[in-house]
Amino acid sequence: MPSSPLAGITELDDLVADLSRFELALETFAQKLQLDLPQFPADHISVRCHQVATAERWRRGFEQCGSLLSETTINGRPICLFDLAEPLRVCSWQIDLVELPYPGERRYPHEGWEHVELVLPGDPETLYARALTCLSDEALLAPGIKLKYSSPQGENERLPNPTLAISDGSVTIKFHPHTLREIVASEQA
Repeated sequence: MPSSPLAGITELDDLVADLSRFELALETFAQKLQLDLPQFPADHISVRCHQVATAERWRRGFEQCGSLLSETTINGRPICLFDLAEPLRVCSWQIDLVELPYPGERRYPHEGWEHVELVLPGDPETLYARALTCLSDEALLAPGIKLKYSSPQGENERLPNPTLAISDGSVTIKFHPHTLREIVASEQA
């Protein structure tokens, strides 16, 4: 098994240790949703933490294995995107973009890896309907499955990039029509 690009970075030891838990939870959740994960390109992976001190520590760690692609304020808190020098292997993907949101008012059940975002290219207006067609009806009706449709937007964002989040409370899969690299490019245009 290839070593993680995060291995050996003390500030990220907890995230290295948490990755196998996240992968197992993600694969289990995808099976419950009857969702074939490899058919979708993974745009990025995201972490969640409760304290600014943890976010700062993770930031210092990600700066050692990548570069800050973007830092913007969304919903009143900083969101950092790190472009990893070497991709992180997550399930069947090679993911080179990590989202580090600083803590907000919401408390998550677990500090560590929280979601993966998948690109579903197409018209942002039809994202919700297109994403729902990827899931079985029985999966959508399963107890404990929550869907949340939102349109978070950065200060200078020019491309609409709505998100459909599907969660079981421990792991989340999100769909959106544009990659975050396209969004960052739109902010800089």
